[in-house]
Amino acid sequence: MDTYRIFTVIITVCALFAYINERYIKLTPAIGLMVMSLLSSVLIITFGHLIPSFSGAVIHGINSIDFHALLMNIMLSFLLFAGAIHVDAQHLRKEGMPIAILASIGTIMSTFIVASLVYFLLSMFHFQVHYIYCLLFGALISPTDPIAVMAILRRENISRSLDQMISGESLFNDGVAVVIFLTIMEAISGGVDAISFSSVSLLFAREALGGLLYGCCLGYLGFFALRSASSYQVEVLITLAIVMGGYTLAQMIHVSGPLAMVVAGIITGNKGRNSALSPVSKDYLSKFWELIDEILNAVLFLLMGFEMLVVKMNNVIILIGLISIAIILLARWVSVAFPVFLLKYRIKFEAGSVAILTWGGLRGGLSVALALSLPTDMHKDEFVPITYIIVVFSIIVQGLTIGKMARKLQGRSKITSG
Repeated sequence: MDTYRIFTVIITVCALFAYINERYIKLTPAIGLMVMSLLSSVLIITFGHLIPSFSGAVIHGINSIDFHALLMNIMLSFLLFAGAIHVDAQHLRKEGMPIAILASIGTIMSTFIVASLVYFLLSMFHFQVHYIYCLLFGALISPTDPIAVMAILRRENISRSLDQMISGESLFNDGVAVVIFLTIMEAISGGVDAISFSSVSLLFAREALGGLLYGCCLGYLGFFALRSASSYQVEVLITLAIVMGGYTLAQMIHVSGPLAMVVAGIITGNKGRNSALSPVSKDYLSKFWELIDEILNAVLFLLMGFEMLVVKMNNVIILIGLISIAIILLARWVSVAFPVFLLKYRIKFEAGSVAILTWGGLRGGLSVALALSLPTDMHKDEFVPITYIIVVFSIIVQGLTIGKMARKLQGRSKITSG
């Protein structure tokens, strides 16, 4: 099946599932699409026992999609820019310190906690895995996905400060986690024995600080271009060039493209829209990127559901994956609670912030894509199914219950303050 036909089938199935979800099921779009694609995968597997040629054709189609390349090289830049362009810079500055600490120190803490506990867990099941590879797993599973949870929490009318903290932290920790993952991968490529603190720190600084600086330059270059343009068609094209050309150049000069997209998106969404665009252009630009965001997210969650068809599982790996869910939640709680404890005397946090940030830290497509990028000799066959189990639990179980938790915690805080 050629690329165009595969893309046609994906968009058609997305439209069908989105319609069914909106008309009858009424779940959050991302969760609804993933639930239906998971159920479809189960049905395809079931029918495969009766009609092997049918399931074989579907599995071949899914296998022909390079999920890692699709997300990391194409979709991630659009998704991060589209999310960042709607972030309010003024509110972001107010929550700047907790966001920065949660996205940096919190992500690093989570990486090491997960790596250490998973290393011992795998040893218990007689898997001989080098600790450095467990660090890779810790890095790929630590980034949280703001897409599904923000749609749920906004329905619950959570406070603006908590809203900005969750969205800001999720956007930046995606970038930080990718930097950590790529830094470890690059260090491993030079030989495990040659890894040193100074070499890893230098690689991390180049990717992270380079990405932030490059994103600022890209954002302001886009701002000056937007200010001198006069038609919304040209202005939309300029933002597309920022994303596509900017992300490609970031990969070429070896700085963090994800962090660059977040920074460029925030600058474009605030300084660009406030100082360079007419009201008509603002409206078109907002709607264009909102539509891009919705379409790509629909495709992403649909594909994650259908990945079930090609992920290889066995009883031992399933058990390890289920235990790992508890490890991920513990690591997330520690990496949130510790920074909040350090900052609580300087910054006022909303009641239930730690619980909401912990349970609302959903894992998504980025974790799956990074796991799929692992070479076979880095225990890809173990880490991919474990990652998939965690992501499915996270999106479905946590995603379907975080709204009720937020509503309950908010109700308690209002009673207490009253």
